[in-house]
Amino acid sequence: MGEIKVSPDYNWFRSTVPLKKIIVDDDDSKIWSLYDAGPRSIRCPLIFLPPVSGTADVFFRQILALTGWGYRVIALQYPVYWDHLEFCDGFRKLLDHLQLDKVHIFGASLGGFLAQKFAEHTHKSPRVHSLILCNAFSDTSIFNQTWTANSFWLMPAFMLKKIVLGNFSSGLVDPVMADAIDFMVDRLESLGQSELASRLTLNCQNSYVEPHKIRDIPVTIMDVFDQSALSTEAKEEMYKLYPNARRAHLKTGGNFPYLCRSAEVNLYVQIHLLQFHGTKYAAIDPSMVSAEELEVQKGNLSASQEEQ
Repeated sequence: MGEIKVSPDYNWFRSTVPLKKIIVDDDDSKIWSLYDAGPRSIRCPLIFLPPVSGTADVFFRQILALTGWGYRVIALQYPVYWDHLEFCDGFRKLLDHLQLDKVHIFGASLGGFLAQKFAEHTHKSPRVHSLILCNAFSDTSIFNQTWTANSFWLMPAFMLKKIVLGNFSSGLVDPVMADAIDFMVDRLESLGQSELASRLTLNCQNSYVEPHKIRDIPVTIMDVFDQSALSTEAKEEMYKLYPNARRAHLKTGGNFPYLCRSAEVNLYVQIHLLQFHGTKYAAIDPSMVSAEELEVQKGNLSASQEEQ
């Protein structure tokens, strides 16, 4: 149990990548936590936004691998915001503070929904250059909890955790996925009542994405074929919303493929970002680019998927 938390990779990550805390709002209690790794010369990095249960370090495997290949990666943990507009305003201020005009965003579940809302919110003065939406959704009504969204702030922490844990896989899973679930449960335990209540409020508050405002943004939709919290209907709705999106399908991975299928996720991220190499929106140090190497990795992925 808890293999990831005591793994050499995770301990190496925690000892080499510092956790920064930044306040950008007038309210001093709203603290953004982030890991910023890779070349600072990159002005359009890849930003990771976690799901309801996640903290910034759930993307440690992406940070270690992608920075090793020359990418600049920022993994965020957002403070307590109670509505999408407030979140978007805070996120915009954070990008201003970091002096980043445009970014690529990888959003997982709620993180994916917030990434779309931010792209929509800033469409007149675009701040999002591309999106990778992992197990993401476009309409909060799929959870059938819009009527309870305004009462989460009243609930005690144990009840909120029970609601979140209800979406975790409960059936038989392979050992790697079991470790990922254990790690996410541990991360969930580290979140306070107000953090959880605000995230569940954002997750369930009546809202949907307006696709006409973000139709020009390159999108990759990443999802899994095995059990996850996302219904088939929700996945189909995403495909309809983004008919031109690239699709990155993982045969397995559950709710947290970035932890338990990190090699595949990292490769799909690279393939998505490849289209921006050689432009001012590249998320990688130009000296590190090797298209030939990426082609070899794509071939390896195809071979491993055929074996599965």
